[in-house]
Amino acid sequence: MQKNSLIRTQSYVNGQWVNAASGKTFDVKNPATGELIASVTDMNILDVRKAIDAANDAWPSYRDLTAKERSSLMKNWLTLILEHKEELAELMTMECGKVLTETLGEVDYGVSFIEWFAEEAKRVYGDVIPAQTNDKRLIVIKQSIGVVAAITPWNFPLAMITRKVGPALAAGSPVIVKPPAEAPLTGLAIAYLAEKAGFPPGVYNTITTTESSEVGKELCENKKIRKLSFTGSTPVGKKLMSQCASTLKKLSLELGGNAPFIVFDDADIDAAVKGAMISKFRNNGQTCVCVNRFFAQDGIYDEFVEKLSRAVAGLRVGNGLDKDIQVGPLINEKGLNKVKHHVEDAIARGARLVQGGKHMSGLFYQPTVLADATQDMIIAKEEVFGPVAPVIRFSTEEEAVQMANDTDYGLASYFYSKDVNRCWRVAEALECGMVGINEGLISTVVAPFGGVKESGMGREGSKYGMDYFMEIKYLCFGGIK
Repeated sequence: MQKNSLIRTQSYVNGQWVNAASGKTFDVKNPATGELIASVTDMNILDVRKAIDAANDAWPSYRDLTAKERSSLMKNWLTLILEHKEELAELMTMECGKVLTETLGEVDYGVSFIEWFAEEAKRVYGDVIPAQTNDKRLIVIKQSIGVVAAITPWNFPLAMITRKVGPALAAGSPVIVKPPAEAPLTGLAIAYLAEKAGFPPGVYNTITTTESSEVGKELCENKKIRKLSFTGSTPVGKKLMSQCASTLKKLSLELGGNAPFIVFDDADIDAAVKGAMISKFRNNGQTCVCVNRFFAQDGIYDEFVEKLSRAVAGLRVGNGLDKDIQVGPLINEKGLNKVKHHVEDAIARGARLVQGGKHMSGLFYQPTVLADATQDMIIAKEEVFGPVAPVIRFSTEEEAVQMANDTDYGLASYFYSKDVNRCWRVAEALECGMVGINEGLISTVVAPFGGVKESGMGREGSKYGMDYFMEIKYLCFGGIK
């Protein structure tokens, strides 16, 4: 890592690389090896307020740039990120444990948001409304919302930043990024590339901290922040939402999930297993849209469990920097203990261990399949956020939909069926923001990402994503003769 030119250990505020006023730092370690990667500045509320002030001061001049000028800056940034693709991928693998093939893919996924919104910046159209009288002209325009704060998770340390700051920067809003303490180095690296891309001082800011609660509260309650976008757990999202209430701040919340994956009797079982492997074991099961509950119909239950178990048995576990590895470590001890607890609870309640089920060493856990799972198990109610696939049996379509919807969450859902009538019925009946129909990988920049119920509010990506980072203003011209 000493050869990685992108490593930065200071925060980036108002065009300067700065230490915390307190001088405090925190360590970032490789979850695969436990080795120290770097010590990063640990900012507090006073440091963050300086960043907020800098962003707010930069807002008027940045929003007054033409859409073409903002787009050009974003494309400069995109080019620099792609030029450093391998270094960024290596850095992500080192700090969050995701395997190298996936982090290389994340760079491409991440820049897709920059490219998309760089183009959308030039397509922010308003409307002319037919007036109720001849002496008026009614116009709708869209304007920059103001300073945007982005709080991002460790499991996608690059793409979750670009998905939030892409529309903000395109709309003319300065940003303050708070990357996770578990994996802040990627966020700092792309801030360095944003500096090189030519964004004016104060427009792009990145603060690193272990004081997440205090800093998050400041980002929520400070009046100079006009918009907060957060990806993370539902309990934290609820807390941030309540803290934003005092300023009626606009929110985008992408929170927890409990994704069902339904396999009907008429499904292509081999295709379903392939989709299951992608949607369950990507990033070792540590994504918000990973499958948490599998449902297989009576007629194909045993076949699906057998084929899924065989595929899972073939997964190679180890350090993500090894190109042959498919599954890396869990992010920390807390995540490992959660996986252990969920598996132990399921087995105690009658689940049958078909594959895996053992802690290997360090933060590594065997990819696992549990048959005969039931809805009363903890793993069916809470995100396991790990490499465990519980399979529940069902008999009818109505039963499957009822069980799939029996959760407070509604982010992603998946199902496999060859019956086009059933596909429409089930897709419309599932209570979620996104549905994969005979497909296990659904995330793309061109489609809106987000959930319903306690999985959050707002949408990111696609043509819909831009509006969540803008204000709509109505203009009424009177006295027209």
